[in-house]
Amino acid sequence: MKSLDTLDWICISIYFLVLFGLALWVILKKTKNTEDYFLAGRNIGWFVVGASIFASNIGSEHVVGLAGAGAGDKMPMLIFEIQAWVVLILGWVFLPFYARSGVFTMPEFLERRFSAKSRWFLSVVSLVAYILTKVSVTIYAGGVVVSALLGINFWVGAIATVILTGVYTIFGGMRAVVYTETLQAIILVIGATALTFIGLDHVGGWGELKATLGPEYFNMWRPPSDPDFPWPSLFITSTIIGIWYWCTDQYIVQRTLTAKNLKEGRRGAIWGAFLKLLPVFIFLIPGVIALALKQKGLLEWDTPDQAFPVLMSNLLPSGLRGLVAAGLLAALMSSLASVFNSCSTLFTVDIYKKLKPDTPEIKLVRIGRIATLVVVFLGIIWIPIMANISGVLYEYLQSVQSYIAPPITAVFLLGIFYKRINATGAYATLVIGFIIGMGRIAIELMSDSFTSGSILHTLATMNFLTFGAWFFLFCIILLVAVSLLTPAQDEKQLAGLTFGTLSSKEKSSEKSYSWVDIAASVVILAIVIWVMISFNGT
Repeated sequence: MKSLDTLDWICISIYFLVLFGLALWVILKKTKNTEDYFLAGRNIGWFVVGASIFASNIGSEHVVGLAGAGAGDKMPMLIFEIQAWVVLILGWVFLPFYARSGVFTMPEFLERRFSAKSRWFLSVVSLVAYILTKVSVTIYAGGVVVSALLGINFWVGAIATVILTGVYTIFGGMRAVVYTETLQAIILVIGATALTFIGLDHVGGWGELKATLGPEYFNMWRPPSDPDFPWPSLFITSTIIGIWYWCTDQYIVQRTLTAKNLKEGRRGAIWGAFLKLLPVFIFLIPGVIALALKQKGLLEWDTPDQAFPVLMSNLLPSGLRGLVAAGLLAALMSSLASVFNSCSTLFTVDIYKKLKPDTPEIKLVRIGRIATLVVVFLGIIWIPIMANISGVLYEYLQSVQSYIAPPITAVFLLGIFYKRINATGAYATLVIGFIIGMGRIAIELMSDSFTSGSILHTLATMNFLTFGAWFFLFCIILLVAVSLLTPAQDEKQLAGLTFGTLSSKEKSSEKSYSWVDIAASVVILAIVIWVMISFNGT
């Protein structure tokens, strides 16, 4: 890898100056209450909402890992990157219910729809999961990226990034997060798009790329008998994980709740869905280009995860290389800022305020800042543990989503579509689902100690995508069965929270969209279908 030169460092310095100038401008605006601090006063426009959704999703480890999937013959993984249609579900299906209920958090919505017990359970589980996975993985992977890009010590890179991001998140709250994320999304897209076009030019164009690697390399649909990516399980489980992540996870949904109104929130989700189409072309394809250049003897790297940084440092001219490096740093910082703010919101609104409901607004904002500081501290403490975890286990953390998502997806999805689903069914599904998901992780780690062919060995070694699909079906059956065997909820409590309990006035207010929103959504769906058809190995 070529090291960064003076012009690259100038570009990176300008990026940081603009970023912190923007953050300072937001911080100097007075934060009046919790709505201001956690949801930016619910006054954000669609462009910033959509850019924030995109930037929250794309971390530096995501960029490097996705390019690694492209370079490492894992083309089926791109199904997780063309889930723009699931982001549309957030805007068209889920967001109207969230916006109407006026909630700050997803656990708070569960309390409105079901019971306080469901809210407590999801709050605690989400908070612990964020700190152990999202915070730690992002910090660790970010430290690796920063040290590789800037040629500095891993610890210096990791801690400096955490502290810098923590400062503007603590003082600026959600408003600082969404505005800085908009800048970071723009930098990331410009830099990665430039790398893709320059890379394609070096390899000789798209036709030459396919000819070098062979058409079959571009097949994302493996047969049902494939041990790693059987296509039916891949499609079903990726959709389950997608609905959980894009439509019910605080980390993403909180961005749409900052919108001025439902119309702006929905348009923000549509804009975010459009941006979600880009990673396939600007992150995954560079990995494929790096592999083709390696086969031609024009590039050299040891592991697929090195594909993006090596391609960037060798192909890009001085200055532009610095811009892409700034984009990778932007991706890291935006993901960190998002998870810091989400953890702070969950703790303050769902735990502290629940225990002390009479706390003044200004004190809740202070508690939110302290909570962010604690999360930053816990993240730094967790770095040495993450540094000792093997790469295999890091990849393994990604599959954990298929064990966490099914019960939560089932509860939110059926909770909105089927009014007979009650609090007892929801709580039972969340608790039993969590126990089964954690149980699967435990037996998977102990799989070698089970007799081959036994039930436990079969469950432990079952493909995680196949397990996720069957697990979701189990959760649906459990949720419906328990709900039907116990008394129905009072319809007054359900008013406006399910499709079956919407008033005529609420239905008419749902028409907060125009033909432009519908046309944009249809175009996004058409592009998703085109990508699915195109990557078929022919």
